[in-house]
Amino acid sequence: MGIASLAALALGALPSIAFGAEKPTLNPDAATPLVTTSRISATIEFGLPALAAAIERDIPKRLATIDERVNCVHRRVLIFRINANCDVWGFVDRTSPVSLYGRGDRVFGAVSIHGAAEGQGANRFTARIRGDTEASATIEVEARPELRRDGSLQLNISDSFRWSEHPYLHVLGREVDLAPYVEPNIRTQLGRIRSRALAAARALDLHGKAETAWRHAFEPIRLAEDPPVWLQLTPQSAAFAGVRANAKILWGSLELTGSAETVIGQRPPAVTVTALPPLGTAVAEPGTFDVILPVRINYDALKDKISQAIGAVPAQDTSVREIQVYPSSGKLVIGLRIAKSSDTDPNAGQWTYFSTTPKVDTNNKTVGLSEIDLTTSSDDSQIGTAVQQLAAQLKNVANLDYGISYQNLLMAANERLTRPLKDGFRMEGRLDSARLEKVQLLREGILIAVHASGGLKILYGL
Repeated sequence: MGIASLAALALGALPSIAFGAEKPTLNPDAATPLVTTSRISATIEFGLPALAAAIERDIPKRLATIDERVNCVHRRVLIFRINANCDVWGFVDRTSPVSLYGRGDRVFGAVSIHGAAEGQGANRFTARIRGDTEASATIEVEARPELRRDGSLQLNISDSFRWSEHPYLHVLGREVDLAPYVEPNIRTQLGRIRSRALAAARALDLHGKAETAWRHAFEPIRLAEDPPVWLQLTPQSAAFAGVRANAKILWGSLELTGSAETVIGQRPPAVTVTALPPLGTAVAEPGTFDVILPVRINYDALKDKISQAIGAVPAQDTSVREIQVYPSSGKLVIGLRIAKSSDTDPNAGQWTYFSTTPKVDTNNKTVGLSEIDLTTSSDDSQIGTAVQQLAAQLKNVANLDYGISYQNLLMAANERLTRPLKDGFRMEGRLDSARLEKVQLLREGILIAVHASGGLKILYGL
C-alpha cells in the first residue's frame, strides 16, 4: 500500500483538518482545593490491668474479722436439754488480685476470698465444745461503662458473691451458719470496691483527653517530601462512638467530622483551634477516613512517550524536529514541528497542533490519550501526509504508568499517618483503597487527584 493510500485511510479515521488555525493558547486549569469530607476516630484507651490496680490499692487484704457470740448448741442429750453459746472468731481475707476484663459493652471483675473461723463454748461448763470451719468465695462485679454528654465516664455497677464452700461452723454434729455474721462485713467492702471503681473511672478524665485529641486533629501532617504534600484537617463536629472493652482494654471513641484538605508545596497556615463542641448523637462505629492524594505527571514524561511513538513510524520524507506539550482550556495540546528531511536548517519546519484529553485508568494506574483532534496551518501536501500519519500514531502512544508514583505517595502517607503525638497521644492511620476524584491540567503538569479511603485514629493509652 502506498503513502497516498495510507494517508487516505488515516483521513477516514480522523476528524477533518482545519487549515489556518492558530496555535492554541497556553491556558492551564486553575488549581482547585483538594478537599473532601472526612471522619476521624479519636480513641481514648485505658488498660484494664492498670484500672484494676487502681481499684485494688484501696481494698485491704483482710476484708472481715469475726468476733461473735452465737447459739451453737441446742440439743437433747439423754434426759438433758443443752443450750450453749459459743464465742466465734476468725477472718475473711482477699486471696487474689482484682482482675478486670471486658466483653462488648461490659466490664467484668472478680476477686477471690477465703475465710476461717473457730468456735468454743462460752462458759466453763461448755468450754470443751469446739468447732471450726473454712470457706471460700468469689466476689464478682459487672459494670456497664457509659460516657455522658459532658465526657465523664460513669460505671453502672452490680456486684455479687458466691460461696464455693459455705461457712458453716460444725459443733457437736450441728452446723451453725456463719454467713449472717460474715456477709455484712463483706458487703461493706463491696461498697468500698464500688466507690473506688467509680473514683478510678472519674480519674480517667475522658473529657480532658477528648479535648486534647480535638486539638491534635488541627495540626498539619506532612504526607510526602518531594514535592511536599500536607494534610490539613479541620474538625467541625464530634459524635459519641461508644465505650467498648476487650480482654485488656477499655476505650471510649469520639468520631470527629470535618474537612480533609491536601496542600502541595509550603506548609499550610495554622488553623485556629476551636473548643470541643458538644457531643452529637451516638454512632455505632467510627467512620472511614478520606483524603485526596495528588499524583503529578510532568509534561516532559509525556513528551518522552510521544517521542518514542513517533520514533516507531517508518522513515519518511519528513521528520519531527521538536515537541511541545501544554494545557489549553481543559485540553492537552501536543505541538509538533515537522520539517522535510532534506531541509538542513535546524530551525526549519512548520508547527502542527493536536488536542486530546488524558484518559486515566485507575485499575492499572495508567494515563493514556483519548480521541485526537488536530489543526494545521500547512498546505504542503508532503507535510499534510506526515501529519495524518503522526495523528494516527499518537493514538497508539503507550499508556504512561503512574503506579510507582502513586504507591510511593501512598506508602509515605501511611508512614506519616502513624506517628507519636504530644501529651501521651499517638496517631495510627492506614489508607487502603482509592478511586479517581478528578484530573487537572495544571501549568506544571497533569494532576491526578485520587480519593483514598482508610482509617485514622488519634489514640491515648496502650
